[in-house]
Amino acid sequence: MGAKLRLRRPEGLLLAAHFLFLISVVVAAPSLKVKPLMDLQERAELQLDPAAGPESIAFDGGGGGPYTGVSDGSVLRWNNVCGGPYETMMEGVCGRPLGLQFEKATGDLYIADAYFGLLMVGPGGGMAQQVATEAEGQPFAFTNGVDIDQDEGIVYFTDSSTRFHRRDFILTILTGDATGRLLRYNRRTKEVAVLLRGLAFPNGVAMDSDGAFLLVAETTNRRVLRYWLRGPAAGKVDVFAELFGFPDNIKRTPAGEFWVALGMGRDFFSPGGAPGATVMCPVAMRLAADGAVVEVVEDCTAAGAVSEVEERSGTLWLGSVVRPYVEVYSL
Repeated sequence: MGAKLRLRRPEGLLLAAHFLFLISVVVAAPSLKVKPLMDLQERAELQLDPAAGPESIAFDGGGGGPYTGVSDGSVLRWNNVCGGPYETMMEGVCGRPLGLQFEKATGDLYIADAYFGLLMVGPGGGMAQQVATEAEGQPFAFTNGVDIDQDEGIVYFTDSSTRFHRRDFILTILTGDATGRLLRYNRRTKEVAVLLRGLAFPNGVAMDSDGAFLLVAETTNRRVLRYWLRGPAAGKVDVFAELFGFPDNIKRTPAGEFWVALGMGRDFFSPGGAPGATVMCPVAMRLAADGAVVEVVEDCTAAGAVSEVEERSGTLWLGSVVRPYVEVYSL
């Protein structure tokens, strides 16, 4: 696209945290039956982050638990109603928060929950409340990305499909489903409006720094669309960037550019045929304000898809819809 591309490989890892629930040491003796932990057929980890040190384990009279005391002075009870970290069948009961964005003036956190719609929780935390669950009489089936116009108090979000839920997201792509929508929620009037319909898996959404347009990742079609909010093109849509992988979330950088996370099905990429610039395992790309690719992050050791890249205070925070940790890299 005419820009000088910079390739970044994940060096200088600051954080990739895993917490083990149980560590056991067995000392062998002639009459003692020894069963090494690696011989057990199943193994699981209960995540305790940000605490650690589960000294003791107890179950209550009803079989509930386990309970354990941890390093921050708390006694925790593990609730397995929603299954393990890769369990999807209970998502419709427990919910699946995806896009997150704070409204800075109020401290309210808006949540795009794949099953429960657009939610909001106040600055003090607590139980989130539903603020929108349908538009034009059509319930949301796969609420996904969210961003906020901080000046106007308008929340923009996506519903990736009206046919498929998140646990069946692959069918959204394989069938070419194009029932997704870009929506607007006015927190003052409590009204929801459809801005775009007929989208093929609309995913992440981000507003530009001037509030002139919104970017929407259209995952199935491997591109980013631009929806104009103001100016002579207001209400119209065009293609902002064609991509070489399936885009997920979009985040604006402090400099007004955009990080686009690339999920499954990533391709090799050679910008403009430039020698030595081939990207083997792209997981994210930075787009200039005009849509040009200016930087690509490559990670050939990735165990799962990168779903979001947030740039903050000289670091990149990498989220994932499947990894059990967040990665943080220095720029």
